[in-house]
Amino acid sequence: MDDLVELLAYERIRQLAARYALAVDTRDISTLVGLFVPDVRVGRDRRGREALAEDFTTQLRAIGRSVLNVGTHVIDLVDEDHATGWVYTKAEIEADGRWIHQAILYEDTYERVDKVWGFVRRIHRLWYGAEPGVNPLTLPPANWPEHHTGLGTVPECFATWQTFWR
Repeated sequence: MDDLVELLAYERIRQLAARYALAVDTRDISTLVGLFVPDVRVGRDRRGREALAEDFTTQLRAIGRSVLNVGTHVIDLVDEDHATGWVYTKAEIEADGRWIHQAILYEDTYERVDKVWGFVRRIHRLWYGAEPGVNPLTLPPANWPEHHTGLGTVPECFATWQTFWR
């Protein structure tokens, strides 16, 4: 892959994460699902952007306002049409009459279809979710998406973390 193709891939994939955050916060479902490949898998047995729109609508109706702030974004290009990535996101959400702060790690798979990069899969991993002023390390497990607050599974889910502390 030549340098220009590589740089364009990095930038276009970075834009996916930023546009995802804005689309979630503005509840722009059409833009949100357009960031995914056309045949995106939704759950175990559904596919396509229409199914994804229904899923996102249900998820986002369960919360009020949200503010997603994209941070660190690591992208690994597999080839000209495939990549994986990790995206750190700090979120503030209105849930059940409370204001919650979350630290999220998205594990992404990207694909370029008809010269357009899109998400194939986006796994939402939670570091923690807590109300301001609460030490997240003192919280019970969140079991996200069951609860918006609580301790998540990151960083303990990483083999490198486990090995480091052995």
